[in-house]
Amino acid sequence: MRGSPRRTRSAARSFTSTLRALDAVAASGARVSVRVDDLDRGTPVLAGDDFDTHPVGGLGVVPLLIEVAAAFEEGRLDPLEIVDRAGLEQVGVAGIWQHLKIPALPLVDAAVLAAAAGDALATNALLERVGLPAVRTRIESLGLDRSALLDRFRDARGPDDAPQVALASARELAQLFSALVNSKAVSPGVSAQVSEWLSLNHDLSLVASATGLDPFAHEHDEHELLFVNKTGRGAGVRAEAGVLAGPRAGVAYALIVCFDDLSITHRLRAHDAFRTLGVELMEYVY
Repeated sequence: MRGSPRRTRSAARSFTSTLRALDAVAASGARVSVRVDDLDRGTPVLAGDDFDTHPVGGLGVVPLLIEVAAAFEEGRLDPLEIVDRAGLEQVGVAGIWQHLKIPALPLVDAAVLAAAAGDALATNALLERVGLPAVRTRIESLGLDRSALLDRFRDARGPDDAPQVALASARELAQLFSALVNSKAVSPGVSAQVSEWLSLNHDLSLVASATGLDPFAHEHDEHELLFVNKTGRGAGVRAEAGVLAGPRAGVAYALIVCFDDLSITHRLRAHDAFRTLGVELMEYVY
């Protein structure tokens, strides 16, 4: 990072290990952007290059889910409208619908697959139905100046395609997740619906690995842990944003690391930084 992340004096726990891990990643040539906000105070706890815009892969699906939920609430879309994958260009980069026998799903189930499994085909089905211009308008209405959904998922990107699925800044991602759990994203109903979809996310391998939650059943945790997250991956891209709340405090967070994926060591170094942040977030909320 160009500048050292800064931590407010009011922080209940230090993020020394996270700072060290992020510095090591940055020293290896990676671009790093991080933001952690205290949900109760509404103040930053940790921030470093959080204005910078980076590729975020499937994390860019969150504004699409917000637009879909808003369309459901406003009656512009029927949640039970059937979408058939036969009418879509096949894509195999991620997800499970491509492996299922059922060829068609209601829109609301496609939204669940997009949120819970990062399903590329289901995401593309939703995007095909609502349209990229509507999602871009929604992003603007949410006040996200440094975020964009650029394209659908593709197995290969040609010269006429957008180079990335989505772009975002860590600051805006943290603010977006804070708005979702505080019922301020479009409406309380839309916020609740999108938060519910995202609470089903199976990818707990990065920041979320520190929570000890069951990846397949973590909606109702007996240890008073509230957790909602979404990850994004791509060639040399790892990103995660979410909300973590415990008995002591709550945070909205986002971390983006763009690195040269030259070896497994480079990749694991990036993953370790996410997990280190997760450990210190758990210390903060407990």
